[in-house]
Order: sequence, then structure tokens, then C-alpha cells
Amino acid sequence: MRPGLAIASLLAPPAASTGAESVDTLMLGAMALVVFFSVLIFALVVGFSVRYRAGSDAPREDPPRGNMRMEVGWLVGVALLGVVLWAGGAVVFVTEGRPPQDAVTIAVVAKQWMWKAQHDNGRREINRIHVPAGQPVVLRMVSEDVIHSLFVPAFRLKQDVLPGRYTTVWFEATRPGTYPLYCAEYCGADHSGMRAEIEVMAPADYAAWLAAGAPARSLAAEGAGLFRAKGCSGCHGAPATVPAPPLEGLYQRPVVLSDGSSVTADDAYLRDAILQPNKQIVAGYSPLMPTFQGQLDEDELSALIAYVRSLRDERPHRPLEVPQ
Repeated sequence: MRPGLAIASLLAPPAASTGAESVDTLMLGAMALVVFFSVLIFALVVGFSVRYRAGSDAPREDPPRGNMRMEVGWLVGVALLGVVLWAGGAVVFVTEGRPPQDAVTIAVVAKQWMWKAQHDNGRREINRIHVPAGQPVVLRMVSEDVIHSLFVPAFRLKQDVLPGRYTTVWFEATRPGTYPLYCAEYCGADHSGMRAEIEVMAPADYAAWLAAGAPARSLAAEGAGLFRAKGCSGCHGAPATVPAPPLEGLYQRPVVLSDGSSVTADDAYLRDAILQPNKQIVAGYSPLMPTFQGQLDEDELSALIAYVRSLRDERPHRPLEVPQ
């Protein structure tokens, strides 16, 4: 995080999400160390300047040639402080990078100059994202044009949003309320106006809000319709005689590739499988799938991925890897 954004986060209202306290502690600790050493060095410079000024009676005979204990102690102490800061940052980084399995997933699309969000039941909103309090929420984000950056000071969150690639960030809001959301990456003439709000609601209120504006079909149901309309079901939903990997039980499962490596079937993998099917070939299958690059927009990709995610707990109708 850039220094200006870090200071903006600390000047924001008190942290309103779990995990934000650890970010504050880490940042305040680093700033305290900077202030401490800055004051110490400044005081030593001023003190030595006065003590050893020209004409002073400070002893100048036989000046010290060095103090090995002081030098070693200084180096070891500074190194240990660096390790402590690194360890604290690593813990925060790893924790923020691993959302809970039961998290609410919201698809977010950034574009000049707005934030579009779609919930799993299909409800859409622009420049406002409703979330439940006390429940982990994952924002799966992608840009339709240039690089944007989602920044929520009250939650101590900042994550770049990239074109053609999913990035994710998760949080668990602790207090109902309305919290500002900004774009922290210059994205064009109206960058400063690319603002939104996160509305944190009590779980019961969130459930009522979600149901009140739900469309006729959920996001997964919309994806199921696209799955059939685009001809995907002709191979992936067919018997074992058709050479295409099954999708039931695939989501978040390790997938063995033809080169012997393994990947996890997460949102990013599914996106690449749809748009760049020859990038990662599943072991035992031929590269026969056509690309859908340019045929699907971001909302349709979100719907297809939501459909595959809805099949997570179903039993595959054949093994994922076909024996060679």
C-alpha cells in the first residue's frame, strides 16, 4: 500500500471489520519505529553538534576507534525488528489471501467510472454493495477496461482490479453502517468520481433486502441457461463417450493437467478454461474445446462460473481424469 493510502486508512473511522485491527497494529508499530529512530538520530546529531562544536572543551585526545559490541548489537537489534515487521506483514498477507469456505461471494465488475455488483441470487446493484454484518464476504473482481483499485479505508482494504483477470479480497464487517469505497488507481478523466458505498446490514435485514430485489433466476440458474445455449452441455453434460471433463464436484478441487502439474479449479481457472481452453489441458483429454473469447461479457462469465460453483457438492458422472 502506498504511504498516502496507508495514512488515509489510519485517519479513517475506527476499523469496522475483523482483521483491520491487525493492519492498524502493524502500521502503527512501523510508524512508531520510524518516529523513535528519527527522534533518536535527530537528538544525537544535535547533541554531538553542540558537544563537539568548534571551541568547546570536549576531549579530543585519543578518540575511540570502534566498539564491536555496540556495532554487533545495533545490527542484530535492527535485523530482529525487521524480522518482526516482516512476520507481522506475512501473517496479515496470508490471512487476507485465504477467505473462509463459507464466505458470501459477490461478483464485482469495475468500469469507467462505476462499480457493478451481482449477488448469487441474481440481484444487481451499481455503486453500492450490500453485505451482511458478522459474515465473511468475498469480492471477486474484474475490470472491463483499465486497471482500477478497490479501496475501503474503514476496512483497511485495497486491491487492484485488473482487466482479463480475477482478483479477490475478503472481509468480515463488524458494525452495520455505510462505508465509502473509492478507486485508488488513476483510471481516466472521471477517476475522482468513481466512488461507491458498502452498506453493512444485520443478517436478517440483508436476507430480506436480498430476497426483495431477487430476479426470476439466480446467478447460477442464469449460468445454467447459458451453459445450454452455448452448447456446453453437449460435451460436459454428456455420457462418458464424449471427451470432455465433468463439471460436477469440480469447483475448488485439484485438477491434474496433461503436463503432470496440478491446479485448483477456482474462479480464475474456470475463467481461463472458458476463454483460453488450450492453456491448461486436463490429463487424459484432447484440446477440442473452442474458445469463447469475445463471445461472453463479464456478467455472463460470472453466471457460468456461478453455475459450476453450484455443482460443487454433486457427484461426477465419470472420473475427472480419463486414463491414458
